[in-house]
Amino acid sequence: MTDSAALPLAGLKIIELHAIGPVPFAGQLLRGLGADVTRISPPADPGLGVSSDPKFDVSNAGKRPVAIDMKSADGLAQARSLIDAADVLLEGFRPGVLERLGLAPAQLLASNPRLVVGRLSGWGSSGPLAERAGHDINYLGLTGLLNGIGAKDAPVPPLNVVGDYGGGAMHLAVGVLAALVRRGIDGRGGVVESSILAGSVGLSPIFYGLLAAGAWKIGRGVNLLDGGAPYYRVYRTSDDRFVAVGAIEPKFYAQLLKVTGLEGTLDPRRQNDRATWDETARVLAERFATRTRDDWAAAAASSDACLTPVLDFLEAAAHPHNLANGLYRAEPFPQPDRTIAFAR
Repeated sequence: MTDSAALPLAGLKIIELHAIGPVPFAGQLLRGLGADVTRISPPADPGLGVSSDPKFDVSNAGKRPVAIDMKSADGLAQARSLIDAADVLLEGFRPGVLERLGLAPAQLLASNPRLVVGRLSGWGSSGPLAERAGHDINYLGLTGLLNGIGAKDAPVPPLNVVGDYGGGAMHLAVGVLAALVRRGIDGRGGVVESSILAGSVGLSPIFYGLLAAGAWKIGRGVNLLDGGAPYYRVYRTSDDRFVAVGAIEPKFYAQLLKVTGLEGTLDPRRQNDRATWDETARVLAERFATRTRDDWAAAAASSDACLTPVLDFLEAAAHPHNLANGLYRAEPFPQPDRTIAFAR
């Protein structure tokens, strides 16, 4: 494990205002890069998100918890004192809430010009939905992404890793890091603003390019990457588990046919002939149903067939390859560990 003092954000002070989902996740990402994160929460539980025992709250582990009533004059003064000494402020309120609390970014920057204020709302700061509540599934519904995920008969919520984390949290973290780089050049902080909606839209450019090129169709289960292609989907095995197949390139597809013993049955030259996709999927499904998930994983282990087992969370935390890369730790309970390594 990397010494925290050697991490790139060591010495950086971050104040994170109580929120759920992407903001604490972004704060935890920055803490994992070495930052010292203080989390300000109201004295009473605000009743947001899914409640859990703090010892299992991995998004806030290692942060310094501080209970402050920012609606009181003394509490606001205490919060201002912490923010004035900080490098970054992270907040995830609805538009205008920070200002109504008396913590308008202009005021904060006036007393701490080097401060980077990272703001993440749900729907964005303007428009008819700006003041409304929402969650990951709602934001994805407005981006086209949710409509493209799932089987043909209905969209499927992709957990909350797409909107909250891949979209909102990552865009917030990247924006804050970019502002810190700029501050290192000119010495000035500033405001970074995004939303879960905007971050989700930011994940979708490839599909607009494919649509414009005529290589993508509106719908589900009819495209290269949405389970439509027989060489890029999930198959059930004889033990009612699953394997993931991602043999897009012809050379990898050829190896998939070799591993499955279908070299003489399926014509690799017709891999991308959509007229064959349904029949090819049927043949592959029948073949995968003859062996267990782990048998197939072992059969493909030394090949480039792009065939892997579909693991559950606990299996993933114990998989030898993941452990060899230090991606998980077992204490105090199985959970992800550092996923970015640094060396100088």
